[in-house]
Amino acid sequence: MKNNQIIRRFAACAVAGTMLLSLCACGAGKDGKDDTYKVAVVKQMDHASLDEIAKAITTQLDSIAQEKNVTIEYEVYSGQNDQSVLKQLGDQAIVDGVDAIIPIASTAAQVMALCAQDTQTPVVYAAVSDPKTAELTGLDYVTGTSDALETSVILDMMLTQNPDMKKVGLLYSLSEPNSATPIQEAKEYLDSKGISYVEQTGNTNDEVIAAASALVAGGVDAIFTPTDNVIMSAELAIYEQLAQAGIPHYTGADSFVRNGAFATCGVNYTDLGTRTADLAYQAITEGVDSMEDVYYMDGGLITVNTETAKALGIDPQVFGQLGEVVEVTTTKE
Repeated sequence: MKNNQIIRRFAACAVAGTMLLSLCACGAGKDGKDDTYKVAVVKQMDHASLDEIAKAITTQLDSIAQEKNVTIEYEVYSGQNDQSVLKQLGDQAIVDGVDAIIPIASTAAQVMALCAQDTQTPVVYAAVSDPKTAELTGLDYVTGTSDALETSVILDMMLTQNPDMKKVGLLYSLSEPNSATPIQEAKEYLDSKGISYVEQTGNTNDEVIAAASALVAGGVDAIFTPTDNVIMSAELAIYEQLAQAGIPHYTGADSFVRNGAFATCGVNYTDLGTRTADLAYQAITEGVDSMEDVYYMDGGLITVNTETAKALGIDPQVFGQLGEVVEVTTTKE
């Protein structure tokens, strides 16, 4: 450890039993000291976006501990996109007496809010795109950060790149609360432009692969996916097929793009994780009552995968008039 004020403990658990045993093995919590705090960080599932956020959260918790001369103990867990596993983790965190729970993504946040309802343990969520639809607003013990998507901006990018767009594929998961509002916004936008669209959904990797294949067969000119965790986890399995078919995939987060999707305009997830950690410390030390229901992160950063752009024959700087363009390459992780 870099500093004896900081206790860093990570857990990567494949099944609920292992995760629960590891959580039970956590440190002793406050131990009667006002300068020791215990936090549970619960990812909805494992994938690049949520991993990036978790890393930023824990890095900032370390920094806060050093700056404030306090001890912050934390564990990072994955719910494996299984609500029963998430519920077990949340219940155990409450039994262990954590000072705050930081769930990452909408379903994790919903489950943690339910687990903490009786104790009113602060729940400070990260990356919930639509907190109101997820019923996470108006709760005295819940706050957090939102990566709310500006759907129209991404669709503007789509038309900037191809003004003759005729048909758009909408690829998302029905199990993702994050996707409902932006998909509806996309439909309204496309209707207003007289552009047709076709929907395909999937809740598993195999279903997402099949859905992507159906969109390719359907002859769409481009595909739009919002900040959908299920599709994100399958991006590495579909991006090459889409690029080979000449179909640009526009998505809701830069982590998709780093895993092969074509382009996005959204928030920086490292910044979001850092902000969430700051809010969690505020919630622990000052209480949630004085805080906002939700803190929206600034977006507007255009990210383009240059390898995918080359395969598609598109110049990344086609979006230069819309804002700052960041060029990345595919990271297969």
